[in-house]
Amino acid sequence: MGVRVKVACVGGGPANLYFAIMMKRVNPSHDITIYERNPAGSTYGWGVTFWDELLSNLHAADPESARSIGENAVSWNSWVTDIRERATVTVHHGDASFGISRRELLGILFQRASDLGVRVEFEHEIASEEEVEDADLVIAGDGINSMLRERHAEHFRPEISVGKNSYIWLGTTKVFDAFVFSFVETPHGWIWCYGYKYSQDHSTCVIECAPETWTGLGLHEANEADGLAVLEKLFADILDGHPLIGRAQADGSAQWLNFRTLTNRTWYRDNLVLVGDAAHTTHYSIGAGTALALGDAAFLVHALHEDPRMQSALARYERERKSAIRSAQKAAYYSARWYENLPRYIDLPAEQMVALLGERHSPLLAHVPPRLYYQVGKAIERLYSLPGFRR
Repeated sequence: MGVRVKVACVGGGPANLYFAIMMKRVNPSHDITIYERNPAGSTYGWGVTFWDELLSNLHAADPESARSIGENAVSWNSWVTDIRERATVTVHHGDASFGISRRELLGILFQRASDLGVRVEFEHEIASEEEVEDADLVIAGDGINSMLRERHAEHFRPEISVGKNSYIWLGTTKVFDAFVFSFVETPHGWIWCYGYKYSQDHSTCVIECAPETWTGLGLHEANEADGLAVLEKLFADILDGHPLIGRAQADGSAQWLNFRTLTNRTWYRDNLVLVGDAAHTTHYSIGAGTALALGDAAFLVHALHEDPRMQSALARYERERKSAIRSAQKAAYYSARWYENLPRYIDLPAEQMVALLGERHSPLLAHVPPRLYYQVGKAIERLYSLPGFRR
């Protein structure tokens, strides 16, 4: 699509910002406006994670923004799993993992988009395509609760499945040296934390538990301050005296949620197309949400510039992108189920439990006795280590 097009991007998240950057790099004459309903700098969330592969892809697509992202990210190359009062297991892996503040990431992408001539209008909510009817293309990157998608729900046919476990997204001033999994047993069942740093002075803590644990601990009726006090005591060992930080709601309530997995039957309608969480969500336990959003942007730009026919290009984007994310969606599904069935694994010896935590994306694990799965895996590892054996 070499001709100049006018694009309205609804939502100021990573997918739309990166789409605008890449479109401008391909053809600086494109007229692109991003509409964000919130004020500048008011993003929620703590840190996001990504891996070496994504950073390499970003450098290939737009070296300038990739350099800024890399310079502002922090990294680790090990996992520490703490099973309270039983064992702590450290696993080192070769690939670096990265964390960056969501606010910092959006700021970098916003500045790069602005430098390329993209207009960003904050505090400007778009509820229907009619408000941007002069646009040749409308990108719905307005999240899982997308108003543009819901106006045409009968066409997009969204389906949402709600996870069983309760979770809350928190920050802390404790800076973890590794990605931390911490499992704590309570009289009401297990509760656990995923912790990772995203800056030199802050980390993210996602805390999750089964519904009976959530209610048994009184977290279902505690305000944020009281709930944080309970969680700080439970995870005192890994927090080292540092506080947990919530989102400071006006009414003082705590932001406990049940994860919603969204899929859509189709991703476009006329000149309206879905990206990021408006199109699909994957469980946070695989840490792929931001990477998938940026991937959507890249696929869409490629499709639009490979095919001058708008409808054909959008169909190609939908077809190829759905195929590309299928493995991540499956991994996220099985990962979420692993945590929902934690009692199946938590009483195993620590080495086995941690090994199966690393295998939680496997579709076979839920159907094979855990000890047998572990033993077969170790036997295969020994086989691979034999001299002269070829995989």
